[in-house]
Amino acid sequence: MKNLLLSVLVIAAIAVNIRAQGEKFDSLAQKGIKEIYSIKFDQAEKTFRELIADYPEHPAGRFFLAMIDWWKILLDTDVESHDEIFYQKLEDVIYQCDQLLDKNPDNIDALFFKGGAIGFRGRLRSLRESWLKAADDGREALPIVEKASNLDPDNKDVQFGFGIYDYYASVIPNEYPLLKPLMIFFPSGDKQKGLAELKSTAENGKYAKYEARYFLMTLYYNYENNPYKAFEYAKALSDEFPDNPVFERWEGRIEARKGDYVNSSAIFKDVLIKADSGLTGYTVLPAKREATYYVALQYKNTNDFDSSEYYFNKCIEYSKELDKDGESGFRINSVLYLGMINDQNGNRGKALDYYNELLDMKEYGSSHSLAKKYIEKAYRP
Repeated sequence: MKNLLLSVLVIAAIAVNIRAQGEKFDSLAQKGIKEIYSIKFDQAEKTFRELIADYPEHPAGRFFLAMIDWWKILLDTDVESHDEIFYQKLEDVIYQCDQLLDKNPDNIDALFFKGGAIGFRGRLRSLRESWLKAADDGREALPIVEKASNLDPDNKDVQFGFGIYDYYASVIPNEYPLLKPLMIFFPSGDKQKGLAELKSTAENGKYAKYEARYFLMTLYYNYENNPYKAFEYAKALSDEFPDNPVFERWEGRIEARKGDYVNSSAIFKDVLIKADSGLTGYTVLPAKREATYYVALQYKNTNDFDSSEYYFNKCIEYSKELDKDGESGFRINSVLYLGMINDQNGNRGKALDYYNELLDMKEYGSSHSLAKKYIEKAYRP
C-alpha cells in the first residue's frame, strides 16, 4: 500500500522538460543522469554543479542535484539520514521555479521542475508514511504538470508521469479498497492507456526513459503477473547500468519468480561479490540479505546442504538486524528451510528446534502449518 501511494504521486516526479539550451547543456544533463543511475554520485554532483554554473537561470541543475540524494535514499530506504538534505534541495528548486514563474507564468521549464520537485517531495513523504502531506503534494503537483503539458503536448517525457498516474488511478479502487477514499481527490485513470504512455516514454523519452522502464518492470512484476515482460526491462536496465544494485537485484528477483533459480543465484552471487568489494549500494544489509537468501535457495535445490545452511544462516543474521516490526519473510523461510535441510541430513533433533522456532514467529504464508506437519512427520523431498 505504501509503494502504491508513492507511485501515484510520481505523476509529477520525473515529468520534466528540458527545452533546447544548446549542445553543451544537453550533453551535461545526459551525462549527469547516467552517472546517477550508474551510482557515481560524486561524478554526478560535479556534472550538475557545472550545469548550474553555466546555466544558473535554468532549474535543471538544481533538480538533478537533488536526484542524487533521492537515489541515496533508494539504496536503503530504511535509512533516513539523507531525508533532510533532500527536502532542502527540493525547496531550492521550488523557490527558483517560483522566481521564474513570477516573471513568466508560462515558463515551461519552471512549471515542469516545480511539479517534479513537489512530486518527489510527495514520494518521500509517502515512503515515510506521511499520507496526508503526500496527498497534498500530489494534488498540488498535478495541475502544475497539466499546465506544462498543455504548453508542450508532444513531450514524450511528460507521458511518463501521466502513464504512471493513469495506470495506478485505474488499479487502486479495485485492488486497494482502503485507499479508495483518497482517490476522490484525483481524476479517474485508464490502465491500458497508462501502459501505452509508459511504453512510449521507455522507447522515445529523452530524460525519463530509464524511469519509464523501471516502472514498467515493477508493474509487470507486481500487477500484470508477467515476469517475462518484467525481465525484459530489468535486463535492459542492468545491462546499461551493471553496477546499479537496485536494477541488479530486480533482475535476480524476477529470475526467481520465473523459476530460473540458476540465473537468479548467479546474479545474487555477483551482488555479494560487489558487496565484498565495497561498491556503493551493495554493502547495505537489505541487498546482502536478499542475495544470501536466493543463493542459499539454489544450493538447497542442488542438495549442497553445507553451503545452503551457511547462506540461510547469514540471511537470518542480517534479518535480525533489519526486522523492526516482526520477522520478515526472508527470516521465516530461512528457518523453515533450515529445518527441512536438517531433516534431509538426518539431524532430526536440530530440525525440530527449527520447526518449533518457526511456531514462535508470526505466520507467513503456510509457515505454521508446515512446521506442525514436519514436527509430526519428518520432511522428505
